[in-house]
Amino acid sequence: MIADDRVSDGWRKLRKLARLLRTARFRRALLTGVAAADEHRTLLAPLPVRTVIDVGANKGQFALLALDLYPEAVVHAFEPLPTSQRRMSAWARHEPRLIRHPVALGAAAGTATLHVAARDDNSSLRPITERQVALFPGTHQTGALSVAVERLDTVLSAADLTPPVLLKIDVQGTEQEVIDGSVALLDAIAWVYVECSFVELYAGQALAETIIDRLGAVGFTLAATGPLIRDGGGAPVQADFLFERNRPADLVVKPVSTV
Repeated sequence: MIADDRVSDGWRKLRKLARLLRTARFRRALLTGVAAADEHRTLLAPLPVRTVIDVGANKGQFALLALDLYPEAVVHAFEPLPTSQRRMSAWARHEPRLIRHPVALGAAAGTATLHVAARDDNSSLRPITERQVALFPGTHQTGALSVAVERLDTVLSAADLTPPVLLKIDVQGTEQEVIDGSVALLDAIAWVYVECSFVELYAGQALAETIIDRLGAVGFTLAATGPLIRDGGGAPVQADFLFERNRPADLVVKPVSTV
C-alpha cells in the first residue's frame, strides 16, 4: 500500500510538472526552485478576482498561480520566514503586480515565536505537535525565531484593494487569529480560501468547525471544498475551504466543487 501511494504521488508530481512547463511564468519560477500551486486552479479559476491577499505565502507558490489566473490582479503576499522571503524574491523581480510584506499576520500587532519546520511551509506560530510529524514526516521543528506580527486590517485598508478580493489563508494553525485581525477589512472581501484541519496538528489551533462558524458569523458561507487529506485509517485530516460573502443570488459566482 505504501509503495502504491508513493507511485501515485510520483505520477501526480510528474503531471503537475508537465502542466507548469507549459507556462513561461511558471518555467522562470521553476529555475529558482519554486513550483506554482497549480493544484488549486480548477477550484479558483471561475472567480473574477482583481486583488489577492496571500497570507502564509511561503516561497510564493500560491502567488504565482494567482498572478497567472488573474491577469489584472494585484497580489499582496505575507510571509515572515526570511529564507522563504528570499526564495520568493528570486522570481518576484519579474512580477510588478506582486507586493511583498515580510510579516506574519495575527489578531494583534507585536512579535511572536515562529516554530521553523524542516519543510519550511509547515512552520507555524504555534508549536508543532507529534501528530503533525507522524502524519507528515519531515515537518519536525528545526529552529525558532522571533518575527513581527501585524493585523491585516492595519496593514491594508479597503482603499488599497480593487474588488473583487480573494483572501487566501494557509498559516498552519493560526487561521482564527488571521481572521480576527481582519475584521475591519472583511466587508471588502468577496472570498476566503483557507486551509483547515480536522485534528490538532499545531498546539491549540482552532479546528475546521470553529473556522466555519467564525466565518459564518462575519457573513461568509462555505461554497466549495478542495481535495480532502485523510490519515492511514481514512479519517479526515485537512482540506481547503472556499467561503463566499453572502450577497444577492444574481451576483454569486459559483465555483467548481472538487469534493
